[in-house]
Amino acid sequence: MRWVLSFVFFWINWGVFSQVEDALSKPIAEIPLQELDQVSLDTRDQIYVSNPQGDIFLFNTSGKQQNYFSPARQAKLSQLEAAWSVTIFSFSEDLQEYRILDRFLNPIAERNFLDASVNLAKAATLGNNNIVWVWDESDLSLKRMDYLRNLILDVQPLNLITSVKNLQISALKEYKNRVFALIPDEGVLIFDNQGNLLLDLKLPQLTKLSLYKDYLLWLENGYLMGFNLSSRTVEEIQPLKTQAGSYALVGQTVFLLIHSEKIEVYPIPESLKELQ
Repeated sequence: MRWVLSFVFFWINWGVFSQVEDALSKPIAEIPLQELDQVSLDTRDQIYVSNPQGDIFLFNTSGKQQNYFSPARQAKLSQLEAAWSVTIFSFSEDLQEYRILDRFLNPIAERNFLDASVNLAKAATLGNNNIVWVWDESDLSLKRMDYLRNLILDVQPLNLITSVKNLQISALKEYKNRVFALIPDEGVLIFDNQGNLLLDLKLPQLTKLSLYKDYLLWLENGYLMGFNLSSRTVEEIQPLKTQAGSYALVGQTVFLLIHSEKIEVYPIPESLKELQ
């Protein structure tokens, strides 16, 4: 009898674990790209991808290409952000330029940061209400600017308000009225929507700014991991076997695994839906 109960207990737990392991077993679509660089999702779960030349491709969740944009001056994009409803933002550190496009990849605005007295833009992203956030490494400042007027509104000198010695911000993202600044091998600085520092998180394992609900997400040692911004705790969300260098993005209904030469599209797993 004990043997039977032990077997049943093992079988039930093995079945549950297998379902978790197999939750991503079959992707909805695969998008192969030999020169895959930046990736972003919009609010309709359309997938925007850039290559090292700065071209931008638009795919739907079935993996079918919907549109394509190639800039007149080609250069690698440092950031591609499509999370806003109707506009797409791209930034090239090499050109010190940013571009705003509509969701059909038609250019709306294109500006050089030098024209707004930003001397060395190293990271930039689009914010709410015509705002562009930019990290100016020349004076170690986070700057909030109005891109319609090409005017700097606020300057926050980070070397005076943080204890981070290696201020080399590689990415910015505005999310739920907060601004996240990624510092590789260090962690994340979080600001309010006026640029005031809220948190200095030591998360050296983060390589991308991937946010879902109230979590920062990353892949580590065969697991999808999350940092709960409310409880400030690290959680193992679910086992996830991926190759080194991969990362995850979550949309409204889809979950992306981005590898070196392809994107896999899955439904959002239950483990993420259940997060509060």
